[in-house]
Amino acid sequence: MKIRTGLGFDVHRLVPGRELWLGGIKLEHEMGLLGHSDADVLIHAICDALLGAANMRDIGYHFPDNAGEFKNIDSKILLAETVKLISGKGYKINNIDATVCAERPKLKVHIPQMQKVLSEVMGIDIDDISIKATTTEKLGFTGREEGISAYAVVLIIKE
Repeated sequence: MKIRTGLGFDVHRLVPGRELWLGGIKLEHEMGLLGHSDADVLIHAICDALLGAANMRDIGYHFPDNAGEFKNIDSKILLAETVKLISGKGYKINNIDATVCAERPKLKVHIPQMQKVLSEVMGIDIDDISIKATTTEKLGFTGREEGISAYAVVLIIKE
């Protein structure tokens, strides 16, 4: 059995006039994340972690932000495609541990729904997806509510 780990990170700026998508769900908030796609930082961090673990570069390589077909795309589609890419190399997802850094909105109540949506998209057990939320105690760009970031660590296996 081959076991590999991957680390992903993503950040997007908060701006007015955009929807806020995190973990595949739409959240009510006065601002949303700016990006070529729906800018779901959590999903993007997970994609990068999966691709990195499989030694397949990064999300920008596979889904470039200057390609029209990815303009405003639902990041759940990118995640599903990422799972297909790593599956093509014989890898399965064992587990994911992710952290979202945001001052607002508070995410604790939304985490079970995020886990449910992500487990359905990736075809893995909900118990294999850990999502945590934290703030930066009002420090830095996150603390000033200028943006949201996310980190993800994954374990993939090939039998």
